[in-house]
Amino acid sequence: MTETPQGQPPELVVDGHVAVITLRRPDVANRLEPEDLDLLREYLEAVNADTRARVLRIEGQGRHFCSGFNVGRLGGADVGARFEALANALEQVRPVTIAVLHGGVYGGATDLALACDFRFGAAGAEMSVPAARLGLLFYRGGLERYVTRLGLATAKRILLMADKFDAAAMLACGYLDRLEDSQQALHALAAQASENLVGMAPLALLGMKKHLNRIARGELDTAELAQDIAVADASDDLREGALAWRDKRVARFAGR
Repeated sequence: MTETPQGQPPELVVDGHVAVITLRRPDVANRLEPEDLDLLREYLEAVNADTRARVLRIEGQGRHFCSGFNVGRLGGADVGARFEALANALEQVRPVTIAVLHGGVYGGATDLALACDFRFGAAGAEMSVPAARLGLLFYRGGLERYVTRLGLATAKRILLMADKFDAAAMLACGYLDRLEDSQQALHALAAQASENLVGMAPLALLGMKKHLNRIARGELDTAELAQDIAVADASDDLREGALAWRDKRVARFAGR
């Protein structure tokens, strides 16, 4: 993976319980190339396999988060299906995910962020999806995320009207969970949220994330939910949590 005039491929760094994927093509607004889609899928598989990872953040270098897929390379090598597979894998990845959004969030990048559990933004952020202007009919997984997370009316404004939403509108429609007044404050918030999430009991935290997403998709496996509840109820972590609550101290969870 060598540097090109358009920048470098995305990078994955795992530090303790926190994994960070950084998009590194700032001169082209961190647009994604076909090879990036495959690399990002590999990163998600690596994070899933790393039991240390409890939080995954996605960030972008430079002025923008991501301008979506390279329009000049649309139409070949099943990129639509590959992009959908990436977004769906991101939605289903084991750790809790945070999209750290600044500057432009365009095209398919809006769905990658929507696939995350939380979206934090900085003032000056904006989003738009020019699919209809390009002749691109958005894939099923993205359409479902827009409707189930933002509602049909907002999904139509984004996808049919290709409306541009500024940071305040992104917050008002529920696309953003938090909005900070600067990029520095945004990154401080993301770091603090990561620390808070890492401090939660992982069996409960990651189990609830998994089943909440399945409920949202209408795919709840009640037997698996019951099994996960039984494991959490019998865990050392639950006993540790109760003792820490009683003793008014910070719990030390081990994930078992």
